[in-house]
Amino acid sequence: MRSMTAFARQETHGDYGVLALELRSVNHRYLEVSMRLPDDLRVLEGALRERIGAALSRGKVDCSLRFTPAPASAGQLTLNHALAAALAQLSREVDGLVYDAAAVNSMDILRWPGVLQAPAPDLERLHADALALLDRTLGELNDSRAREGAKLADLIRQRCDAMTAQLPIVRARLPEVQARFRERLVERLAEVKAELDAQRLEQEMVVFATRIDVAEELDRLETHIAEVRRVLEQKQPVGRRLDFLMQELNREANTLGSKSADAETTRAAVELKVLIEQMREQVQNIE
Repeated sequence: MRSMTAFARQETHGDYGVLALELRSVNHRYLEVSMRLPDDLRVLEGALRERIGAALSRGKVDCSLRFTPAPASAGQLTLNHALAAALAQLSREVDGLVYDAAAVNSMDILRWPGVLQAPAPDLERLHADALALLDRTLGELNDSRAREGAKLADLIRQRCDAMTAQLPIVRARLPEVQARFRERLVERLAEVKAELDAQRLEQEMVVFATRIDVAEELDRLETHIAEVRRVLEQKQPVGRRLDFLMQELNREANTLGSKSADAETTRAAVELKVLIEQMREQVQNIE
């Protein structure tokens, strides 16, 4: 099980310069990838997206790739003669228009963008290294997501254990709640000096027992908790499945609370809802 929240960064060095790639992912309903690429590597966007989609199934992912070319030595630089000549000609034309124009020397022309040209990098090798760099960074990202996912799974199991401990408490309360209701009903009839009709008393007891019967809710809670534990052991993305189970657990806990006829059962229902909400918050980060 993997979290959707993680960060990874890798670099690769070559004679062409330095490639640095960062991946940041946070929780999202689907997979959404944002790319920031240098111009020399923009042609790789499709391949990068494809590899990210193969490695991740959910999350909002920011992919940032930076390319820092190696500084060129003087022996590697070439002069763009056409551009330098054009700049020199334009400089002479401007001299004829401006009074007391400042002289333009050769260094001024050399500083103009594009006049000095460094050798172009081997794009085929650069692209291959960029893709390999992405694979390594994705590996680091998924390792981080898996470590956090394992911690989230442990937290959810702890909440499942706490929920399971609440269910016997509610089951044990039902006979006592029914017995107390019978006693109060008999006492009220005695107060108003009403004739005790055994058949009517049993009918009232049946109605009350039906109203507070939470056996089905407790059974479904046990089943859903067992399913959560089973899903946590699966090797594929389980976030959506767990999110659905949180909704079902919350539905049963709400019904349990609405049927509660004593303070202890109400307290257990509230505790269950708190535990479910804690799990739901964790599940939002699971892929």
